[in-house]
Amino acid sequence: MRHPPRSVLAAVAGAAALLGSVTVPVVTASGAAPACSVEYSVTSQWDSGFQGAVRITNNTAAMSSWSLAFDFAGGQELTQGWNAKWSQSGTTVTAASESYNGSLATGASVSAGFIASWSGSNAVPTSFKLNGTSCNTAVEPTPAPTGPAEDGPPVLHVSGNKLVDAGGATRRLLGVNRSGGEFMCVQGRGIFDGPVDDASVKAIADWKANTVRIPLNEECWLGLSTIEPAYAGTNYINAVKDLVAKVKAHGMTPVVELHWTYGQYTGNSAGCSDVHASCQKPMPDMRYTPSFWASVANTFKNDRTVVFDLFNEPYPDRATSTTTQAWQCWRDGGSCPGIGYEVAGMQDLVDSVRGTGATNLILAGGIAYSNDLSQWLTYKPADPAGNLAAAWHVYNFNTCANESCWNSTLAPVAAQVPLVAGEIGENTCAHGFIDQVMKWFDDRGLSYLGWTWNTWDCSSGPSLISSYDGTPTAFGTGLRDHLRALNG
Repeated sequence: MRHPPRSVLAAVAGAAALLGSVTVPVVTASGAAPACSVEYSVTSQWDSGFQGAVRITNNTAAMSSWSLAFDFAGGQELTQGWNAKWSQSGTTVTAASESYNGSLATGASVSAGFIASWSGSNAVPTSFKLNGTSCNTAVEPTPAPTGPAEDGPPVLHVSGNKLVDAGGATRRLLGVNRSGGEFMCVQGRGIFDGPVDDASVKAIADWKANTVRIPLNEECWLGLSTIEPAYAGTNYINAVKDLVAKVKAHGMTPVVELHWTYGQYTGNSAGCSDVHASCQKPMPDMRYTPSFWASVANTFKNDRTVVFDLFNEPYPDRATSTTTQAWQCWRDGGSCPGIGYEVAGMQDLVDSVRGTGATNLILAGGIAYSNDLSQWLTYKPADPAGNLAAAWHVYNFNTCANESCWNSTLAPVAAQVPLVAGEIGENTCAHGFIDQVMKWFDDRGLSYLGWTWNTWDCSSGPSLISSYDGTPTAFGTGLRDHLRALNG
């Protein structure tokens, strides 16, 4: 969904509090150094890998380019990185500046991140050199805490055109979206829009929802230097993990979804001219999105109740001159006509997730803001885990918003793979349209999620609630009463 104007959001969001979540230990090295200081952190750690970050501060004369070198002390192996040209030779890792961040004034800082594997121990490097000059040292981290996943939602898998649990029973994803994690952090206003405490999550469950979709921002997750540190990297990841845990504690399936991404697009239907992840872009970007999904997948791969939704609403069709080009761009990425940055296609993202060993259910939305699935089966990405479903979005103002279109374009897809309507809604402050959508999906045993569990004015965008205690808007009443009738 494209969101209400920022002015509207700011007026209704209030002062969103940063979550006091379970802490993943982060170790920094920040002692005084005569030439430079380096903060090294482990922002996320899993059984065989971790996500790390370095923040470099230059304490000497300004430099036009930089190169940071350090040695891994525990047999770690670099796999990928961002905001620097990363390489490894033996135990020595080098992060060299990119063309866009080489200038480092006196007192200025720059951040870069990476993903690496580890075994045995994940010792922090003990020395760092910037352009050959020694910086400060670090201390040993405490291993990230691990524990069993909570009981509650099922582990879902694709079986033919159905989603089934471990016992083979058919399951449907029926619930809501919880917007905020995609925009608050990049706007410097927090992590989530409104409360995400236990009471507010319980209110969702009280509607008899069994699923909550959680939109995310790739720059905030990766902790890029353009994001305020309080809302980025470890703080952001921990907040998302905490919300996922709360959703699960109430027996609901969490869907983590990539909403806003990097890449400058100023063409047809552009949401913004900003290169950063401050609006919906037509496609994911190759610079950061594969790293984002590798990190997210590593974070949740040992909890297969978590579902991965690859990209909110692709619209390469607004940039390309033909529908075939749009679908090719959607699947294969690369240099797409009309899009000025290198695109990560859906196949790239499936590969990134599966490359971590994660077998979690993956959702992939089609083109035209996920409203067009007409060639989804033709361009379906290959998934070695066989656990890929189609995602679709519909609002009353979309092109494919009537039963004739659903019968001709959705029914063939739903006959072959599970179909999840990741967003349904209408801008009328009523529920006549989604009533039609839900009936069509109910008749076929399909899944759907209402947009959105936020207290915005429903006249500025589909909003299900007027209070986080679950008080519905006139629009939300339709979804609430329907879910209670189905699952009550």
